[in-house]
Amino acid sequence: MQTNFTAEQLADPHVAESEKILRRCVHCGFCTATCPTYVTLGNELDSPRGRIYLIKDMLENGRPADAEVVTHIDRCLSCLACMTTCPSGVDYMHLVDHARVHIEKTYRRPLMDRLIRQMLATVLPYPKRFRPALALARLGRPIAPLLKALPPLRPLAAMLELAPRGRLTSSNSARPGVRAVETERRGRVAILTGCAQPVLDAGINEAAIRLLTRLGIEVVVPEGEGCCGALVHHMGKEEPALDFARRNIDVWNREIEQGGLDAIVITASGCGTTIKDYGHMLRLDPAYAEKAARVSALAKDVTEYLATLDLPENEPRGLTVAYHSACSMQHGQKITLLPKVLLKRAGFAVRDPAEGHLCCGSAGTYNILQPEISAQLKARKVRNIEATRADIVATGNIGCMTQIGTATALPIVHTVELLDWAYGGPKPADLA
Repeated sequence: MQTNFTAEQLADPHVAESEKILRRCVHCGFCTATCPTYVTLGNELDSPRGRIYLIKDMLENGRPADAEVVTHIDRCLSCLACMTTCPSGVDYMHLVDHARVHIEKTYRRPLMDRLIRQMLATVLPYPKRFRPALALARLGRPIAPLLKALPPLRPLAAMLELAPRGRLTSSNSARPGVRAVETERRGRVAILTGCAQPVLDAGINEAAIRLLTRLGIEVVVPEGEGCCGALVHHMGKEEPALDFARRNIDVWNREIEQGGLDAIVITASGCGTTIKDYGHMLRLDPAYAEKAARVSALAKDVTEYLATLDLPENEPRGLTVAYHSACSMQHGQKITLLPKVLLKRAGFAVRDPAEGHLCCGSAGTYNILQPEISAQLKARKVRNIEATRADIVATGNIGCMTQIGTATALPIVHTVELLDWAYGGPKPADLA
């Protein structure tokens, strides 16, 4: 793609990076076939190619974002299926990240949109705020149909409908400290506690810690880490995202220097994609560039790390698993086969749902901010999953678990919960 940025514009390293990305696009349109919003809506401006044109025009002319640009960029899930498909290697992820930051700085959203986005940024990344917010959401669920009737309030209705219906459980898995091995020590890792996951399903990290320590891996839950920054990062809130990243980098580098780490294990693939990108996010920060790159190099999805431990092959368990590969896993981190290989070795039969490359519609806060499109994607995903006639759904991302779980009676569990059960741990609560 030909570009016409001025030398003054290219002096901005963010613009210079976006210009290089734009020049790689050859307008081939392969991305349209795998873009969930284009497949759903059929609008060229809701395809990666269409959004690239909008971003180019906005940045090249140095103008503030307008309502049309914001509408189509907001509809992007950041699922990154386009990057898997693109034959030219267009780095769409960092291009749309730049566009979102530009939108946040130059566009004044309607009042209710601003308030909802600020509420999400103020509550979701903080477990001590998120937990009571979910309790209030359960009380407010009866008014969701009324909110849904008013377009500006539909995101609030979506929040109420997504809130778990059962009681939230508490756990010690997020308590800082060292979890000792049950056998001879074979390694030492830190595990990300995160923000939403320990509130929504504390059992995931419990299962990961049990399995790792049985396998001889000492697990550290460091003091002071928290949200990876993905939630605010994808809303264009650059500085808060970088603040979260710097805090985690400081915490993990302290552990690296004090006791050494073989890996930083992550059980939420959405977080894993962001943490693996810390090196890029902080490349221009002289105080953090090197430390961020070190952290990104150590970040591993839990299945990625378990695959290095040579788990034994179990006898068949007589259960069939539909494996849902989260977008952040298959497109963001390019991890496609390892989770399925691990599940098969553990004794489960594994089936791939049709259209596995298409997003389920969760995408961080997307199912709140774009509830209509998200609902269409969820229905399509659930139809494909149920068509496998599997006994269980497994995935590696809490957002997908929450999204899919609202539309199917099939039990949905994290991949590591099944692996923990297969290698000596308790049966997952959702299967009991």
